[in-house]
Amino acid sequence: MTNIHLPAYTHEQRVTRLRVIASEWTKLRSLLSTIWCLAAAVALVVGVGLAYAGLRVARPPADPSVFDSTAVSLAGVQLAQLAIGTLGVLLITGEYATGSIRVSLAAVPDRLTMLWGKAVTFGLSTLLLAAPAVLVAFLAGQSILAAESLDIGLGEPGVLRAVLGSALFLTAVGLLGLGLGALLRNTAAAMSALFGLLFAPQLVLGLVPESMSDAVYRYLPTPAGAAVSNVYRDPDTLAPWVGFGLFCLYTAIVLGLAAWQLRRRDV
Repeated sequence: MTNIHLPAYTHEQRVTRLRVIASEWTKLRSLLSTIWCLAAAVALVVGVGLAYAGLRVARPPADPSVFDSTAVSLAGVQLAQLAIGTLGVLLITGEYATGSIRVSLAAVPDRLTMLWGKAVTFGLSTLLLAAPAVLVAFLAGQSILAAESLDIGLGEPGVLRAVLGSALFLTAVGLLGLGLGALLRNTAAAMSALFGLLFAPQLVLGLVPESMSDAVYRYLPTPAGAAVSNVYRDPDTLAPWVGFGLFCLYTAIVLGLAAWQLRRRDV
């Protein structure tokens, strides 16, 4: 049998942003944690929304005029943020735990390109999954609430913004988790920091005078970010897009700190 020797590939291999994103997408979809976390997020968004809608039909409100049917359908978003944030953390701390981060940095010497590639890939993937999930949760929840004439249309003022805003909020939470994972490089530490940022400040405010808590509450990460998913504005929260913009600022600061540390450390 004649041995066939193929010539070596001699063309220059350039690291481009599109190639980095393609590589990160391959890693993302091959992780078992991705499947479980995204499945859990979808199940929470849809399942909790349907369950809560069924509960409210069984126990209708005394005054339907103040009933927020959109918030009922989207009740699962607040729980789904835990699954999305967890996946954001694991996306990069898993590489540090296994040591494969060295391979990633060897393949992409520009460390910021590697980090932004992860952020773009994960952000787009989360948004493309979260948007249909919250839409299904809303439509299915409203079909249940219609039994007691408690439903609301997608075209009503503020409803479409709340639905799409919920998907954007979940995406931002995921990027916050990614930033904390890149900053702390340890799964337990990053998860603790994520839960602390999302929930601990509200608990701490319960220990201070009401006048002080009312002034600070609207600027906390979760109340600010979740404002975009509310149809009716709470007087104690910021305007929807202002609040979401503040949450994005928090996320950008964490990602910026992670980028700064990534450049100054060896690995």
